[in-house]
Amino acid sequence: MSHLVLRQVTKEYGAVRVLHCIDLEVGNGEFVVFVGPSGCGKSTLLRTIAGLERASSGEIRLDDRLVNDVSAADRGLAMVFQSYALYPHMSVRQNLAFGLENSRMPRDEIDRRVTEAAKMLLIEPLLNRKPRQLSGGQRQRVAIGRAIVRRPGIFLLDEPLSNLDAELRVVMRAELAALHKRLSATMIYVTHDQTEAMTLADRIVVLRDGRIEQVGTPLDLYNNPANRFVAGFIGSPRMNFIEAETIPIAGGVGVQVNGKQQRLPHLDLAPGSKIVLGIRPHSATVTEIDQGTIPLELTLVEQLGAETILHGKTDRGEIFTVSAPGQGRFSMGERIGIALPPEDLHVFNAEGQALPRG
Repeated sequence: MSHLVLRQVTKEYGAVRVLHCIDLEVGNGEFVVFVGPSGCGKSTLLRTIAGLERASSGEIRLDDRLVNDVSAADRGLAMVFQSYALYPHMSVRQNLAFGLENSRMPRDEIDRRVTEAAKMLLIEPLLNRKPRQLSGGQRQRVAIGRAIVRRPGIFLLDEPLSNLDAELRVVMRAELAALHKRLSATMIYVTHDQTEAMTLADRIVVLRDGRIEQVGTPLDLYNNPANRFVAGFIGSPRMNFIEAETIPIAGGVGVQVNGKQQRLPHLDLAPGSKIVLGIRPHSATVTEIDQGTIPLELTLVEQLGAETILHGKTDRGEIFTVSAPGQGRFSMGERIGIALPPEDLHVFNAEGQALPRG
């Protein structure tokens, strides 16, 4: 296990800066996931930690050792790639052993580590096969095994499950979580899939345009997003947003929803302030169109069995999604009412920053 510290790390390609003053600590044995949209810098950050890219400025420390000028091979890290990167002419056993043989490790220690990793990953029967004889999930196990035998200080995983089908991704997520617990290893995992981030991470690092937007536990980010970007990125289906303006009401400020005043407690805002209301699809409720509800015209109905996902547009043209429990009878073009429970509302200012919730 290793402890990683990044201080003001930047990365530039010519005049283009892709990482902006990254500050981050990853503790011993922690599972940290970098998540964000394509092009946000998460893979570049991982490669910079690995030493495959050189930081333009800032410090990278592993267990208090400055490693900016240390080669990737000497940082004591192991990387698992999206493409598996197995040698096609070698057997599974040879693929697992190759890196250790290059380091001139004694043969008996190599055999012991290969056997141990194969047993841990349930690939013992596959040791004499070539990569072309393996399924996608088996190839990914071999790629992970090649990292395990090196006993690295930190495992770096760059979208390792993205080439697998949906069912196998679920299985491999569970196996990765179990492997992390078994090894007590420090792991940094890159994905664009926020479901993977929510289910695997001790902490999530949300990135946008080369900057860290928020760091926290999965539920902390879900329940207390720092801004509108994080609120919209974490959670599936994504959070709904409705533009509003505060009005004075008894005891503070509120908003007007379809002719009915709704109080927003504990907000230090002047009447007339532009705000954005956010509510999760599972928190909004379906009801009759009435004063105080938002009329919604349905554009898509997804029957998922245990729940029904309703997509529609408000009278102002805002896209809105709501999750109704069970197998409701809804149809495209139908108009329904949506109620917004005040206790479930998130409020963002005009700049997109979250305001304290009551």
